[in-house]
Amino acid sequence: MTPELVGLAAEARGLVLETLQRLLERDLPQERQLALDESEEFPLELMRKMLSPEVGLHLVFLPEEAGGLGGGARDVCELSERMAAVDLGVATAFLSIALGTDPILVAGTEEQRRHWLGRIAEEGLIVAYGVTEPEAGSNVAALKTTAARIPGANGQVAGYRLNGAKQFITNGGVADLYTILAATPDGPSFFVVERGARGLSAGKKEKKHGIRASDTAAVLLEDVEVPAANLMGGEEGLGLRQANKVFGYTRLMVGALGLGGGQGALDRALAYARTRIQFGTPLIEKEGYMFKLIVPHWIDLAAARAYVQEIAGRIDAGEGDLQIEGSIAKLWATEAGNRAADAAMQALGGYGYAREYLVEKYRRDVRITTIYEGTSEIQQNIIGVYRWKAVVRSRGDVYEEAAVRLLELESEHPDCGAGLAAAALSAVKETILHCHETKTTRHQIVLFTLADLAAKSEVAAAFCRKAARLAQAGALEAPFFAAMSRVFAKQALAAARVGSRLCATGFARAEDAAEEAAAESEQAAESGLWQDMEIVANALRALS
Repeated sequence: MTPELVGLAAEARGLVLETLQRLLERDLPQERQLALDESEEFPLELMRKMLSPEVGLHLVFLPEEAGGLGGGARDVCELSERMAAVDLGVATAFLSIALGTDPILVAGTEEQRRHWLGRIAEEGLIVAYGVTEPEAGSNVAALKTTAARIPGANGQVAGYRLNGAKQFITNGGVADLYTILAATPDGPSFFVVERGARGLSAGKKEKKHGIRASDTAAVLLEDVEVPAANLMGGEEGLGLRQANKVFGYTRLMVGALGLGGGQGALDRALAYARTRIQFGTPLIEKEGYMFKLIVPHWIDLAAARAYVQEIAGRIDAGEGDLQIEGSIAKLWATEAGNRAADAAMQALGGYGYAREYLVEKYRRDVRITTIYEGTSEIQQNIIGVYRWKAVVRSRGDVYEEAAVRLLELESEHPDCGAGLAAAALSAVKETILHCHETKTTRHQIVLFTLADLAAKSEVAAAFCRKAARLAQAGALEAPFFAAMSRVFAKQALAAARVGSRLCATGFARAEDAAEEAAAESEQAAESGLWQDMEIVANALRALS
């Protein structure tokens, strides 16, 4: 399938996003968001409206043959970001329907896809993804929910009897349909279970730190019987492989949620800075305020968006095996969103700590994005291990080839920071090879450090490519993006160099690392870091 045939056309995507914006402005004003947060109420009426034939937002992530719009990864990520920028709890509940649908999309037979996806499209069913368990957490292979065979005629399997408990299930208490991972005699497998099935019940609803508008509950299965036709794919033991197939996509989507939550908070901080007068001038005019609390986080989120868009485009182009890229997107975008929301709270001072200004809610809400769908530490472990193996297996070529392409981009668009990103990738390559040779990769904290370096450098490369494309197209915002890309690439290179020395010395003292980081910051400043940040600050001041 060619890239241009995957996903919605730009005009269609724009109409979907406009529909979303109108709906949220009308049905989810600030007062309603605060009320839902206070009462921890799931907005069932709003969700049904989103899933109604008149609105049909869920059709974006369903294929055309099932009655959907056939949207791609980029469409779902943009929808996720926009919704999260308004209310992350509602966004989590809505996009969990897409997550719950994925086992059917990925694993279902043609008949199963036609039946279940068709019903989800036509009836607007709320779906829950039932994988996480009380004792297994992120270790999907350790699940204890079982699916015993129910014998039928002629030695055939007539159905399955499910027993177990799922924990922290979004939409767990309100779903119409559940996709449940359970252990059959031949291994983990996905099953579809309908609401109302005998023995299926919701456990205690969780009282959460944030995203209180979403329903999070345990799902209990006591001798729940389902027909054999509800076994996804019609074959046992494929569940883990099926789950792994969608991790790159679902973690990318969660990255977009974290990005949207952080951007929503930062947008409010920027608006506040325009009107808040301190010592005779608005906060937005103060360099310290902008350079510490707004500009760095705006750049980090813009870099995250560039990376999410690039990986989504690769998924839509039919490129497979992007699990590591999905982990990088989730790690960087959610951690950047978390930092941005924290800075936004600080930026509003005492008002940021008050509930009525919503930034306090954003701060609580976005925190979960670094936890669900695999914690940041899970992502660091995945990225560290796989990038270490890839670099060693290729003798560094995997990063060196990427660096060469960035240097070619630098010659065409010297203002986009591609040369700096290339140097960062090369530095990460050398660090990984050194850690491999010295066997320090046996330390998990070293793998975490390598993951952080790899993620920031790869995100920097994607940001440079986006800035170069905008420059090539002569876009009005091209100078703004070029300045942001240069700042981010400089910071990625500084981090790569500090990380290199940290790993090379085998756990350098924290104060030594801090001194090295300060030295790198001084070098970056001498090469125009502050001037570039001023360009970004001025562009933000000019935004309407």
